[in-house]
Amino acid sequence: MAMFSVTTQDFEKAVIESAAPVLVEFTAPWCGYCRRLAPVLQRMSADEGMLPIAAVNIDEEPALAERFKVDTIPTLLVFRGGSHGPALVAPSTAAQIKEWLAGQEV
Repeated sequence: MAMFSVTTQDFEKAVIESAAPVLVEFTAPWCGYCRRLAPVLQRMSADEGMLPIAAVNIDEEPALAERFKVDTIPTLLVFRGGSHGPALVAPSTAAQIKEWLAGQEV
């Protein structure tokens, strides 16, 4: 499944009300670390069985960053049943993301 962008207007329907768990990346275009992580997430999104991955641009959607207490980017959260578990902040590798996801009960 390809990555997709979400905004304040469609976040509830695309993420909170989703029947399936959704991995959300909080990011910004100026964030060098986010730009380095983007291809990793793109590759992961093509993996069989991978969660849908939604991206929130915190510059365009500051209310979402504030709502979920995102202070550092990139921050990853898995939403399931309308809520999320612990965040993964600034992951360094795909292996680290996969290990974190394995602990998310998805």
